[in-house]
Amino acid sequence: MATAGIISPTTIRIVGSLSSTSFLHPFRLPSLQLTKAKPTRKLIIRAARTESKGVSLGFRAPDFKLSEPLTGKIWTLDDFESYPALLVMFICNHCPFVIHLKKDIVKLSDFYMKKGLAVVAISSNSAVTHPQDGPEFMAEDAKLFKYPFPYLYDESQDVARAFGAVCTPEFFLFKKDGRRPFELVYHGQFDDSRPNNNMRVTGRDLSMAIDCVLSGQPFKSAQKPSIGCSIKWHPEKEV
Repeated sequence: MATAGIISPTTIRIVGSLSSTSFLHPFRLPSLQLTKAKPTRKLIIRAARTESKGVSLGFRAPDFKLSEPLTGKIWTLDDFESYPALLVMFICNHCPFVIHLKKDIVKLSDFYMKKGLAVVAISSNSAVTHPQDGPEFMAEDAKLFKYPFPYLYDESQDVARAFGAVCTPEFFLFKKDGRRPFELVYHGQFDDSRPNNNMRVTGRDLSMAIDCVLSGQPFKSAQKPSIGCSIKWHPEKEV
């Protein structure tokens, strides 16, 4: 049923040859044929989906010692010892699920880092199989998106394995009570938005968890697993 006031797109095709007199004579017009325009194809992003696996709450943050390609600085877990909470994110350059959230990850990090949250991002993807995720391109990505947090390269992939990380993006939120080690309180999704599901990116799930940790309140809401691309393991380390 046609909707009033809406005209479906058409393409005008001129049939036959035209002489100059056709346009000079007011009543001699070339014959026109109307044809339906072909519908525009919608670009669909397809990527293998992997869910973050269950890591027990209370799990202690593993030690790490990783380089930051942008600055060349070496970072360790001890560098965040003075903070009440630490967000560790496993991300990469190329994954559509990460790209979908990058700008909002920066916004969320900027906001909560001013409130006392420590944030660090780690890429564990193999540069052998995915050179676009190598350290040179990581530095470019960090500069392009103005990451306010260090973006570290886990070349050996040992840190990803120690955390139990399997996908990008994957979020680990730890709290710290005094001199006690960082303990995991949240291991879930950023929010319900995914590439092509038409849901607005809000960061709701992760934000609620961070708010609870920084205010000293327990986080009691259900934790939905993060969904993204699988970490790209070195060929000899396939899991």
